[in-house]
Amino acid sequence: MTDPRTGPIGADPRTPAGDDPSTGGFAVVELFTSQGCSSCPPAEEVLSEIERDARTRGRPVYALGFHVDYWDYLGWPDPFGDGTYSARQEAYARAFGSGRLYTPQMVVNGAVEFIGSDRRRAAEAIASALTGPAGTPLALSVGDADGGRRVRVEYQAGRLPEPATLNLAVVERDLASDVAAGENAGRTLRQDNVVRAFTSTGLAVKRGWAELAVPPDLDPRRASVVGYVQSDRDKAVVGAAAVDLAG
Repeated sequence: MTDPRTGPIGADPRTPAGDDPSTGGFAVVELFTSQGCSSCPPAEEVLSEIERDARTRGRPVYALGFHVDYWDYLGWPDPFGDGTYSARQEAYARAFGSGRLYTPQMVVNGAVEFIGSDRRRAAEAIASALTGPAGTPLALSVGDADGGRRVRVEYQAGRLPEPATLNLAVVERDLASDVAAGENAGRTLRQDNVVRAFTSTGLAVKRGWAELAVPPDLDPRRASVVGYVQSDRDKAVVGAAAVDLAG
């Protein structure tokens, strides 16, 4: 989908359609959201646009929807919510020096944050990231570790910052939820690249593996593994890759 003011999400508004200004850069786009937040559905539409544009155009843009749990008290427990994702957002708040949590919040490459429904800011941040330098090389491969209940991810990374963390997420596209209570009561919410499983591991070596426990209702035909290397010092994301789960 195209925003009439900015062009495709991730494109530089000054660049003609079809021209690729990227020089090896990449963009990891993390959205902190909740089905219990009435301001979040527009931001989730933006994330879906980002995901579709990246997949269609083959761009190294990696979208992840982290559903926090701190709005559950409003009456609708988000089925994708997890306290681990709330803690991840808290870590960003400390790194940015803001100390505040809000939804929808979008973070690009661990370095810039803004209101997640702001299409122009998203387009500008992604375009800037894509014109940045090439990141740390990262290769991923996946295998079924336990009858579909666990996913084994093997990774190989290039030059690493010290200290560094590898984040691995299983994301699922084309999900729909009928919300029965809370601020979005009566709505059917459609969401893409929802984080269904997540783990972080310290990177002491450039090659290794990790396992993620995935929910039993995960459809591997609509799922991918996104991996991204992050500096522990300033939260900057320095490399990323993705692979389809059923590829």
